[in-house]
Amino acid sequence: MPKTHDMLKIGGQCFTSRLFTGTGKYNSRQEMQASLSRSGCEMVTVAVRRIQTMNSNFGSLMNEIDWSKYWMLPNTAGCANAEDAIRVAKLGRELAKMAGQENNNFIKLEVIPDKNYLLPDPFGTLQAAEHLIKDGFTVLPYINADPLLAKRLEEIGCATVMPLGSPIGSGQGIKNSANISIIIENAKIPVVIDAGIGVPSEAAQAMEMGADAVLINSAIARAGNPAEMAESMAKAVQAGRGAFLSGRLPKSAKATASSPSKGLL
Repeated sequence: MPKTHDMLKIGGQCFTSRLFTGTGKYNSRQEMQASLSRSGCEMVTVAVRRIQTMNSNFGSLMNEIDWSKYWMLPNTAGCANAEDAIRVAKLGRELAKMAGQENNNFIKLEVIPDKNYLLPDPFGTLQAAEHLIKDGFTVLPYINADPLLAKRLEEIGCATVMPLGSPIGSGQGIKNSANISIIIENAKIPVVIDAGIGVPSEAAQAMEMGADAVLINSAIARAGNPAEMAESMAKAVQAGRGAFLSGRLPKSAKATASSPSKGLL
């Protein structure tokens, strides 16, 4: 179980779980609900545009999740420029209020004009973030693993930075570890690894590197058994966090015996 003394604080909100999950790509509402429960997550991201256009066969996501248990993180998925992202963010804030979270100003900022690799636009992200912060939002921007952009977003007041491990939904794992390590080293705000994680070992790797949290959707929702994968991801995140806090064994070019070398028979 997560240690209550090791709380993650974002924008004045505290979380014991460092696994954030999503609501997309599940085959059914039952799979989604079971996965959220077994993940132990406390923050759930929802695509504002998906809620607006959700077909009646799936039902209303607003009614399928008990928002007294989960903190809503609306996201601007599907927005190709800053103007669209700002507009959708405002709709997301209203959705959070409809869910009973009157003080929820969180927004996961995504500005993605690229349709092939779904890479975020650094210029549009920075532009939208500046506007939203002035408008009172708690901004969690999704970015490439760019240390300079991450530091700039921190300086203008973003609550976190969310660098991608590899392209969204690719399951390629942590391909940008060198740059992510630089971001973590220099950040004074939480760093959340978002996108690309495919298996629990990669979630553990992200946490062992010193990331404050991970956001995982596709790897859970598209697993053969989503609920089982959600629980496995939760355990991996906890193990990775514990390893980071414990301090790993320093690497050495030579072997070091674990048995005593003195007083041998």
